[in-house]
Amino acid sequence: MALKHLTFAFLAASLAVFTTIAPVWAEPFKIVGFGDSLMAGYGLNPGESFPEKLEKALRNNGHDVVITNAGVSGDTTSGGLSRLDWSVPDGTQLVILELGANDMLRGIDPALVEQNLDKMLARLQERTIEVLLAGMVAAPNLGHAYGEQFGTIYPRLAEKYRVTLYPFFLDGVAGDPKLLLEDGMHPTAEGIDRMVAKALPTVEKAIAGK
Repeated sequence: MALKHLTFAFLAASLAVFTTIAPVWAEPFKIVGFGDSLMAGYGLNPGESFPEKLEKALRNNGHDVVITNAGVSGDTTSGGLSRLDWSVPDGTQLVILELGANDMLRGIDPALVEQNLDKMLARLQERTIEVLLAGMVAAPNLGHAYGEQFGTIYPRLAEKYRVTLYPFFLDGVAGDPKLLLEDGMHPTAEGIDRMVAKALPTVEKAIAGK
């Protein structure tokens, strides 16, 4: 009889302890896609932007991620620098930094582009946020000298801050009219699919911290 009471008391105590422990759920890995119209999804339908399709691809590969689209059409590196702090919330673990295309199209001095990107990378590093730096290539009509200066910005900054570099955000899409909107600059939904497929391995390495 005593043994029966002892067993009941033990089970009751165990149940009380168990019910007071709240379940602990792992938080998803938080990413912010920070850029211009190429990130925002200019001319596309809801669900077709790069961040949205990248999130889906990563989830299909078993990654528990949430990607916030912080792309603003027409944004330059100067504009990005001015809105960086409030666009990237606390708790963000990775930022895909994609800016510079509009600077290039306006012929802005590459030195200023690099200065702005440098400041953004420094701020994110101070907040211990990992960065995947997405590079851009200058249009040929801007001349060889400009293209050469612009083209060295992203590799140099990636090395300086030891961040993951994806050399050309429009890789596999630029110059292909079947994958671009009528303006010849922005990707179609199919173009976004190609961009995601190309960038996915690099993003996965960035998530893994490699």
